[in-house]
Amino acid sequence: MELYRTVKAPAEATQIIEKSRFIAHVMPIESREEGDAFLAEIRGKYKDATHNVPAFVIGDKFQIQWASDDGEPQGTSGAPMVQMLVKEGITNVAVVVTRYFGGIKLGTGGLVRAYTSSAKLGLEAAGVCRVMEVAKLNVKIEYTYLAKLQNLASSVLPESGDEDAAFTITDTQYDDKVRMELAMLPEHKDAVISILANLTSGSAAILSDELILSKI
Repeated sequence: MELYRTVKAPAEATQIIEKSRFIAHVMPIESREEGDAFLAEIRGKYKDATHNVPAFVIGDKFQIQWASDDGEPQGTSGAPMVQMLVKEGITNVAVVVTRYFGGIKLGTGGLVRAYTSSAKLGLEAAGVCRVMEVAKLNVKIEYTYLAKLQNLASSVLPESGDEDAAFTITDTQYDDKVRMELAMLPEHKDAVISILANLTSGSAAILSDELILSKI
């Protein structure tokens, strides 16, 4: 089950609107402190910019929402970016849009569109992904069964829990036996364990079994 959406990695994107340059900086974060540190970094890097407008959304229920207009007219920049993030269901992210004023005023509506569209470009560059609860099994099997298990694995986890026993192989280590890390949706775990038992005639050893949050 999808818990929320966030971004995969830091990124930036630039666009020119009426001679003003807008640079969107995006960073995945887990706390307000991480967001503040990111904002301080951007402000330090772009000291000569006209504005560095931040927007933070943090928490699986969007518990922390914070923004500043950083000198732009009230409600025209930071707040619309936060609203856009929440509407898109994206959290645990900091967005800072840097503006170099080009001499042409954009008006209230123009500023809202410029900042939100810049933020969206940054999100596209960062890659929006799902955060899901994933079951991971670390198993040990004989080499005899390696190819068969690889053939049963999927390249990606399914979008929902509709597929039967879909799993991916996220790590493989070769020793006296093969150690493999299998990832699956929690509702598929029992079926995957059953497949392992049937495939290996009960010889597969489950070394660990855990639930984690994973970006997919």
